[in-house]
Amino acid sequence: MPLNLPDRLPAIELLKQENIFVMDSTRAHTQDIRPLRIAILNLMPIKITTETDFIRILSNSPLQIEIEFMKIKSHTTKNTPVEHMLAFYRDFEEMRHEKYDGLIVTGAPLEQMEYEEVTYWNEICEVCDWARENVQSTIYICWAAQAALYHFYGVPKYSTGHKLFGIFPHRVLRPELPIFRGFDDEFFVPHSRHSEVRRADIERVGGLDIISDSDEAGVYAVMARQGREFFITGHSEYAPLTLDGEYRRDVEKRLPIQLPKNYYRDDNPANPPVVRWRAHANLMFTNWLNYYVYQATPFDINSIQ
Repeated sequence: MPLNLPDRLPAIELLKQENIFVMDSTRAHTQDIRPLRIAILNLMPIKITTETDFIRILSNSPLQIEIEFMKIKSHTTKNTPVEHMLAFYRDFEEMRHEKYDGLIVTGAPLEQMEYEEVTYWNEICEVCDWARENVQSTIYICWAAQAALYHFYGVPKYSTGHKLFGIFPHRVLRPELPIFRGFDDEFFVPHSRHSEVRRADIERVGGLDIISDSDEAGVYAVMARQGREFFITGHSEYAPLTLDGEYRRDVEKRLPIQLPKNYYRDDNPANPPVVRWRAHANLMFTNWLNYYVYQATPFDINSIQ
């Protein structure tokens, strides 16, 4: 089944070129099926790239999904045209009185700032609190995962000292959970961050379960409220060339940056990357949609509480 997307969203044509089945809202309205309502709060600077990444990965499902992009009033993007934001994004204030089957909150390049220094911190906290009452299951990604763990549970973040950058092997700690159905014993995930949360702090908090980690990248996935919340520290949704773009951007700006680990063939940036994380990424989001959203959400969406 396709994703139901706003008419004229740029990602539609990009993904059709990849033979990914997407459907604009005009065509979807002719189908007598209740789609899953998924909201995405996109905090990344390059909005269109992130939209395409998540639409690509959510499309690998037999479910019809209606995606809405959320923005917050206290944050104005500098890298995406205003016309695009007006056409495809809704303010949180407009959406807060509605219910959603799922919510994804993306990362943001804010790891080196204290949470309270972020100009839109208060509104992020409002979105997190709202999600607990109005969303069946929420995935927080990278900085958003750290921020939500801090907001809800007081879990601090720590500087990694250098950018954790590359593709790292991970292990499943709770293989019986549906989120890991079909996973191999080891899987790979892209990371690109300057901070981390630590196992000891999480284990001191009741109600948090570390379900996947990595020797090099640390805590990867934390589950709370029986799957109503997932906190994911990596970027499984990244496209093959995302880390390449970040690396070349930083080199051009003469910023201190190491070669992304386990990424380029023969560790040579003149070679293409070795893509080894996409199967896991598709499986994780498909499992989330199936087991924690579709099978758990009520048919009457207004019954979510």
